[in-house]
Amino acid sequence: MPEPTAVICGATAGVGRASAEAFARAGYRVALIARGEQGLSDTQAQLEALGARVLAIAADVADAPALEAAATRVEAELGPIDVWVNAAMATVFGPFSALTPEEIRRVTEVTYLGSVHGTLTALRHMRPRNRGTIVQVGSALAYRAIPLQSAYCGAKFAIRGFIDSLRCELIHDKSAIRLTMVQLPAHNTPQFDWARNRMSRRAQPVPPIHTPDVAARAILRAARNAPRELWLGAASFKAILGTQLMPGLLDRMLARQAWDGQLTAEPAPSERPDNLFEPVEGLHRTDGRFTEQAVPRAVSLSAATASGLAVGAGALLALGVGLLLGRRRR
Repeated sequence: MPEPTAVICGATAGVGRASAEAFARAGYRVALIARGEQGLSDTQAQLEALGARVLAIAADVADAPALEAAATRVEAELGPIDVWVNAAMATVFGPFSALTPEEIRRVTEVTYLGSVHGTLTALRHMRPRNRGTIVQVGSALAYRAIPLQSAYCGAKFAIRGFIDSLRCELIHDKSAIRLTMVQLPAHNTPQFDWARNRMSRRAQPVPPIHTPDVAARAILRAARNAPRELWLGAASFKAILGTQLMPGLLDRMLARQAWDGQLTAEPAPSERPDNLFEPVEGLHRTDGRFTEQAVPRAVSLSAATASGLAVGAGALLALGVGLLLGRRRR
């Protein structure tokens, strides 16, 4: 039986590249989709050294016809697509008032519409076989928005709404195609060195920071088990559940803490390339500059399990408060 085929969009750096390696090690044929030729070449060589069969295709996820052409090549050269991973993203660090309409549009086209285009393409190839899994790489920011990343948070929220709507349609159609979304915490990736930055200081992930391999293992698990959502890391649990229980309080906390928390003390370089509109050669690697702070593990739970635990904890807390009040009355 031939190895299954996985397509990774945004495959040449950070979480996408770590995921491509994880699928290669798990025995998949891997198709890499990204814009930069150098990053594609380097990633292909890395995976082929592991013994994987690899196809690298240069395409912008914001270009729907280019993604469709890429998928046609994948099926012709590697075989039927079993897993499609939407991991491509773009962001701009800065207050909303400092952003231009062109920047906001581009973040939306890559992060949101790129995932929509990838999902449409995957479905066109999976529907005739009525099988396959689409993995959406999400974020705790799909539930809890933070300052300085309004365009990116908006795109992640939009993805979650789109996926939830599509899931209902697939259930209605009695389709066996599976949708799953992995909500990630902060990771040590190169995005903080090549994302456009409108701030005077260098950007950083909000601790705790995890290695990209942590995300890759969760994405591979989601591809295999297809939970509705997989929440990764204690910080994600706190952000997601916290915003459901006390959104106003978190608004005020983040207004005080998340602004400086996303910035280092180092001044931002006055001139440096960014990858918003064009790929930046030379930074296509898995890890960023926060290796010493990055932890190699994180707890992961399905959304259903995490929510059930939260409800159980809330019920126990309410019971405890009730018992305490009852004793005081006696």
